[in-house]
Amino acid sequence: MASFSPTAHWRDSARSPRFFILDARAVFFVLLFIVHIQIWTGIIAIIGTIFFSILERYGFSVPVFFRWMRVFFAGPVRFSQPWWY
Repeated sequence: MASFSPTAHWRDSARSPRFFILDARAVFFVLLFIVHIQIWTGIIAIIGTIFFSILERYGFSVPVFFRWMRVFFAGPVRFSQPWWY
C-alpha cells in the first residue's frame, strides 16, 4: 500500500522509510559518497549501509539500538537512589 494513497491506513506511518531496498538512513551515506567521490567516503558509505542493514536484520531501529547499548553498558544492577545521596 503506497503512502500517498487515500486509502492508506494510519498504522503504515510507523514503518521505517525506505529508498528502494535500503533504509532511508543509510541513503545519507550513499548521497555523501555521490557528492564527494573519494575512497574514504566510499568506505564510509559501505560501512554505514552494512551497519543499518545489520540493525534491520535483527529488528532494531536506531533509537532502540542506542537504548539497548546503554542498557548493555550500564549493567544489570540499578540503584534506587542517585550516587550523591
